[in-house]
This record gives sequence, C-alpha cells and structure tokens, in this order.
Amino acid sequence: MRKYELMTVFPIEEDQFKSGIEEVRSVLADFNVQIDSEDPFGDRQLTYEIKKKTKGRYVLFNIHAEPEKIVEIDRKFKLNQNLLTFLFIRIDE
Repeated sequence: MRKYELMTVFPIEEDQFKSGIEEVRSVLADFNVQIDSEDPFGDRQLTYEIKKKTKGRYVLFNIHAEPEKIVEIDRKFKLNQNLLTFLFIRIDE
C-alpha cells in the first residue's frame, strides 16, 4: 500500500457537505482504504467557479491505498454530486 494525500472540496451548505463527506468515507471504506487522518481546512474562496459555486469547504485526508484502486475511486468520486473537486497526491516515503 502506498501513502496518499486526498484533498477534497465540498459545497459550504451543511447538508451537502455532510452527505458528500459521508459518501467519500463510504467509497474509501468500500475499497479498503486506510484513513490515517482527516483534517478540515475550513471554508475558502475558490479560484474559479466549480459547478456554479464560488466557495468551498476543504478537507484533507491522509490515506493508505493500493495504486490500482485509485483509478476506481476516482471514477466513483466523479459521480458524487456533493463533491466539487478532489486531488490525489502520492507521498514518497
């Protein structure tokens, strides 16, 4: 398993944020991804508009996952309507 950082951006509306983050946790659990930490970065202005939103709620996940599962997780995240955008970054140990 490799170590990754997953930066996620959710809408700032509380109901959309809660359902979005629960769905992210669920997808990660479905693919046996180990979540080491979950750090909220708070609400921030987006550089450009995403899905007609100008602000987003950022959350950083530190995870351990199999490299081949990242592609499948990426596909599932794209279907999540309550996730504005996300980025996986592999951490070299």
